[in-house]
Amino acid sequence: MHRLLLLSLLLLGALVSPVSFALGLDGHDPVAYFTDNKAVSGSSAYEAEFRGEKYRFSSAANRDAFAANPEKYFPQYGGFCAWAVAQGTLAPGNATVFKVVDGKLYLNVDRDVASRWERDIPGFIRAGDANWPGLRK
Repeated sequence: MHRLLLLSLLLLGALVSPVSFALGLDGHDPVAYFTDNKAVSGSSAYEAEFRGEKYRFSSAANRDAFAANPEKYFPQYGGFCAWAVAQGTLAPGNATVFKVVDGKLYLNVDRDVASRWERDIPGFIRAGDANWPGLRK
């Protein structure tokens, strides 16, 4: 009887425990970078999952646009700092320090690094694109 009760409790816990997803872009709306050219906080009312992360959106329309083509809105280099990737290393991207270039979202770790990256965006993108396959997990 004790074993049956324990098994029932374990199964019940598995049924009511939600799957935990990391919050992508620190909860900022991935589509808003393109439509509003700024980091806009998303709402838990509008969420979608992609590549093991949960993304939040400021509207149902933005969530639906993302769901239709998530690769279009997903940050380059997996959300890592674009300047660091160009240097051959990984650093976390900051969701509020970004630039959209040729329809792609790039993040940087902070504003100082972003100002360095902006001095030669095409060159750093070429270097980042070359380095990324070796840095990707």
